[in-house]
Amino acid sequence: MDRLLEYAGHHSILAAAAVLMALVALGYEMRARAQTFAAASPQDVIRLMNQNALVLDIRPQEAFAAGHVAGARHMPSDQIVKAGETLKKQKDKPIVVYCESGPLAASAVRELIAQGFTRVCSLRGGLSAWRTDNLPLAKG
Repeated sequence: MDRLLEYAGHHSILAAAAVLMALVALGYEMRARAQTFAAASPQDVIRLMNQNALVLDIRPQEAFAAGHVAGARHMPSDQIVKAGETLKKQKDKPIVVYCESGPLAASAVRELIAQGFTRVCSLRGGLSAWRTDNLPLAKG
């Protein structure tokens, strides 16, 4: 331990850089875990749908009509702010939110949690991941 302190004293820039890199790595890991906490794989979404989860598609209407998860309800992303009023009966029901690739749905999940919804997650990878797993889409 004495040698480590001696080294840090002689090479303060290297020691500071090592501490900084450790903090950056820790921050990155914490952020990654926080994002995956509220994300479900396509298989998990199917399991949640079997438990009567509400599935929300927040993509534009044209994209929804072109193909969506069967049973999904269309809710434009700008209406998520009002979801507390619209979906007040669904507060304790599992809710899955998805967009095309995932980031927009993650922010919608954070908004829904802030409004008091307790069981909300996003589809990890969005509808792109759903298509990649060759899962069926409904049209219209």
